[in-house]
Amino acid sequence: MNINISIDDVCPHPNSGVNILNCCFDLISCYPDIKFTLFVPMAYTRLNESTYNLCDYFDFCDKIRNLPKKNFEFGWHGYHHGINGKSHNDEFAYLEYSDANKIISLMFGVAEKAGIKQLFSPIFRPPAFRLSDGAFKALVDNGIDVFALAPLKDYDYSYIDGSVKIFNWNAMPPKYPIVKNEDLNIVYHASTWSNNLLDGEKVVELKRFMQSQDSICFKYMMG
Repeated sequence: MNINISIDDVCPHPNSGVNILNCCFDLISCYPDIKFTLFVPMAYTRLNESTYNLCDYFDFCDKIRNLPKKNFEFGWHGYHHGINGKSHNDEFAYLEYSDANKIISLMFGVAEKAGIKQLFSPIFRPPAFRLSDGAFKALVDNGIDVFALAPLKDYDYSYIDGSVKIFNWNAMPPKYPIVKNEDLNIVYHASTWSNNLLDGEKVVELKRFMQSQDSICFKYMMG
């Protein structure tokens, strides 16, 4: 059984940051080969709160830069993640192609300036899994061709040919049963918010689940 642990919104916000990494290292102490895919927004903003631009948080960037490569890979998770004053999660939901290109450029620019761009695999998880056709095409044109999407009925990517890889894992939040996708991996999906929070209780739940399995192989989303 192939398992990946996927965590969204990993950023300097007080609800995230190194707090979530402490839970990761708790799991590593039990499973030294465990694999985490961390999805990182570049300038996280929740409505009218402060903007957590990674360029302003050297300690955070240094921390993720020095995470063990055998346990951690990184995927893109937007620029602000939401639309300031309007939505926590809709940054990529309604974008036209040209506007998406602008946001992707900002996203890449922050990562470059913060000295962490080299960490990222060409993986993108849309904030709240909401992604417009225009944004999708812009991301592919910018070299991001692996998408970590939940199998939601709102998405129709029937026009995509075999050159673009779409991984529709069963990305079920911890509050739901962990479900096996027979064709791919199990992805245990967590974030830094509300019912998805990877905290001590969820770590215990995840350990219990893995202990119940006869055979486990930990995988990155990139293989």
